[in-house]
Amino acid sequence: MISGSRPSIGRTIALLAAAGATVVALAACGSSAAPPPDGKKQIFVTYSILGSVVKDLVGDAADVTVLMPNGADPHQWSPSAKDIETLVHADLLVENGLNLEGGMGTAFQQAGSQGVRRFVASDHITVRHVGQGEGIPGNDPDQAIGAADPHLWMDPLTIRDVVSALATDLKSSLGLDVSTQAEDLEKRLDNLSTELAGTLSVVPQAQRKLVTGHESLGYFAARYGFTLIGAIVPSLSDEAETSSADLAALEKDIRDAGVKAIFTELGTSPATAEAVAHDTGAKVVELTTHALPADGSYFTFMRAIASAIAENLA
Repeated sequence: MISGSRPSIGRTIALLAAAGATVVALAACGSSAAPPPDGKKQIFVTYSILGSVVKDLVGDAADVTVLMPNGADPHQWSPSAKDIETLVHADLLVENGLNLEGGMGTAFQQAGSQGVRRFVASDHITVRHVGQGEGIPGNDPDQAIGAADPHLWMDPLTIRDVVSALATDLKSSLGLDVSTQAEDLEKRLDNLSTELAGTLSVVPQAQRKLVTGHESLGYFAARYGFTLIGAIVPSLSDEAETSSADLAALEKDIRDAGVKAIFTELGTSPATAEAVAHDTGAKVVELTTHALPADGSYFTFMRAIASAIAENLA
């Protein structure tokens, strides 16, 4: 086009559209969320199982929103731009920590930059670390001896510690007194743990050996006296891959230990699990370790885990 000539109609429309989009984007970035209709504090929780416990604790004292869809893999899930825009207006963000929510790093940073208070559950528990002889040989840093295990929800008494700390935080940071609910929930979690121990009592000591899809049952095993023999995905995250040498080593361990069942989870390759089962004579049992049942209850969730393990190892 000759310098100084008028732009074409098409170019003018394109420029106006781009300018309009920029204005809309800037307005969205600078907007503030309208107050919630009920005027309650807004608490966001990263994943469904932790969210269920937080809802039990908070009750009607605040609005609790779970970010991840129930059953989503917390290791891989990433929030949308809309999720992040909503999150920065939260009064409190409750997260697991220990890199469980690996896809939420940017969202956490943005929320922090906007002054959102964060409660990290793993800061208030006795963190379990990978022990000698767990898993199978490999170079994954998550599986190295001493790596921190993020799957804290698999032990009701560890969750009880989270409840106690969160109740204190809610009062100091948001002015919400949930001490009565906390006392009741802590007692219920104590009773749940006793109940699960009873359910699992039918499993002989010689059969208390767990092979899993990935290393998600460490807290459960430590609480109820089971030994971790290995995992199909030798990692605390199900994003890792398994080599043929790793699987051969795992199959040997399964045969040597007389393991009766392989408990697969979200992200476990069904074909790989079936191949290992075929080679070792163990059966494959699917566990739901990352999703709530239909009633949305943590208590029902843990009872189902314990029952499945008891039925298949007794």
